[in-house]
Amino acid sequence: MTRYNFDEVIERQGSGALKTDVLQERFGRPDLLAAWVADMDFATPDFIREALIGRIQENPILGYTIEPADYRPSIIEWEQKLHGWNLQPEWLTYIPGIVKGIGMVINVFTAPGDDVVIMPPVYHPFRITTVENGRHVVNVPLLEDEHNRYHINFDALENLETGGGLLLLSNPHNPGGRMWTAEELRRLAEICKRKNLLVVSDEIHADMALWGNKHVPFATVSDEAASNSITFCAPSKTFNIPGIVSSFSVVPDEKIRKKFYGWLSANEFNDASLFSHIATIAAYRKGNEWRKQMLEYVEENIKFAEKYCEENIPGIKALRPDASFLVTLDCRELGLSHAELLNLFINEAKVALNDGEMFGKEGSGLMRLNVAAPRTTVEEVLSRIKEAVAALKKNKDK
Repeated sequence: MTRYNFDEVIERQGSGALKTDVLQERFGRPDLLAAWVADMDFATPDFIREALIGRIQENPILGYTIEPADYRPSIIEWEQKLHGWNLQPEWLTYIPGIVKGIGMVINVFTAPGDDVVIMPPVYHPFRITTVENGRHVVNVPLLEDEHNRYHINFDALENLETGGGLLLLSNPHNPGGRMWTAEELRRLAEICKRKNLLVVSDEIHADMALWGNKHVPFATVSDEAASNSITFCAPSKTFNIPGIVSSFSVVPDEKIRKKFYGWLSANEFNDASLFSHIATIAAYRKGNEWRKQMLEYVEENIKFAEKYCEENIPGIKALRPDASFLVTLDCRELGLSHAELLNLFINEAKVALNDGEMFGKEGSGLMRLNVAAPRTTVEEVLSRIKEAVAALKKNKDK
């Protein structure tokens, strides 16, 4: 069995990587250690790279292409084995990115001014895409318990006064890493069906369950869920190929499917690039062992971050996610304003993380750390934060 090396440090600066090459524009300075945007600092698996190179070597013409015969079967078998989700081929289609897909659903199924329900703190394009398309954002904030775990506010959803629209679901949750249970999703499906809210479930982090957790696809929990949902998935986060747009949509309900897929087809938005198909097939046919080893490494990085913060950074707690490689750092005990917290991380620690407020005001005092990196990189990020917090406390004590 191949053992993959996740300790390898790969220089990304100057490669055109979003993570490293827009620091000046996004954070105000270029000299930061990047641990923000949700891609990995691990090499994209060799079997995916070999599949792409092999296609170029086999035929020098990169012309118009058709969907490979194994594209849908590879997705169907992956979803069945990993999540117990029995898909039908006609339920599937390629989409040119999950955020783009959300924008498309907004335009196909709602009109300007219609309601789009989100549950912050949540992945910020849910809000941005809704607002920029002229729809009305309805915030139903998640509830946070004493263990810093998020819960859906079902009472608030029940009390919504809406004429219908959409509900955007992050499953598993981003940024918090919460995996919703079948019972929670079933209750959500019932409420949304009754209130005429079509559920769009973003399940891009679904293949990265940690600690023995099990992902539950929204559409599997009930007839209400299957008949009232559009699910978006992709191998991009799991196999570090977001630069190759490889997203796909799953729609079990025929009426919803005809409306959405008909619109996609009319505009040729469901025509994938040659490399999207190749990368997806390679990932799902050959990637499970790599995925397992990657998640084992990520789990150790998370445990390292938890212990490091507990022992070295008073006032900051690393919150364990159920899934994915994104760790919330709870900095609320530091008692800093939003501007002060950003200054601490950017100008004092010189690290680039996502700040919690970008996911909604409910994320105030939180920072999102990407630990999908060699452990030496994670340690360096935390060491810089440690030194910055120590200097902050020293100055306060003067």
